Amino acid sequence: MKLFILKKSLLVTFALIIAVGAIIGICAGVASASSVHSGMNTIVIDAGHGGVDAGVRGIKTDTKESEINLCISKYLKGYLSEAGFNVVMTRTTQGGLYGVSTKGFKMRDMKKRKETIEKCSADMVISIHQNFCPLTSRRGGQVFFDVNSECGKQLAQSIQTSLNQMKECVKQNEPLKGDYYMLKCTQNPSVIVECGFLSNAEDEALLVTAEYQKSIAYAIFRGAVAYYS
Repeated sequence: MKLFILKKSLLVTFALIIAVGAIIGICAGVASASSVHSGMNTIVIDAGHGGVDAGVRGIKTDTKESEINLCISKYLKGYLSEAGFNVVMTRTTQGGLYGVSTKGFKMRDMKKRKETIEKCSADMVISIHQNFCPLTSRRGGQVFFDVNSECGKQLAQSIQTSLNQMKECVKQNEPLKGDYYMLKCTQNPSVIVECGFLSNAEDEALLVTAEYQKSIAYAIFRGAVAYYS
């Protein structure tokens, strides 16, 4: 596992960001592996699903999970970039990464994401998703980490704590162990953030709005910064 070292001045800056809850400007663009600059930690943001793989859908609005994932990922990218991190996104459009939608497209898509993570030597991976449950009362953000990753567990706890502090939070969740492909693409901390339940009408009503997408992206950002500091 790599050692994570940040300059003292940057840690002070991050602490001030968290303390005052400053709203950082959103970068409209997205980074690619070729645009990474040296000198700072590289964080990969993985917007789950895409293309023919829409993920789950909202029970009221029928909004695709893949669309919400990308919006939140772009806001998160903006916060992290403004804070000085190198940011790489696995997916920057509504399309998938599988090439053609023939048999095996899902695994091709996942392998392409892993390739991006490995190519840029990611110091941290945050995969953005939305949840769904037959029990429609289930609500709130939930963070998953690899069962064999202590650093992943620590990052998950940091982000989960930040999500639990949101004013919209109705339940204090705990991070959960997960055995998922995207959590095994690096030895460095990697988490899946399920931002809410599209099977719950209240969560869905929040998640389809730009205001809440920005808020939850900022909460994830605060958790990632807290992990480093």
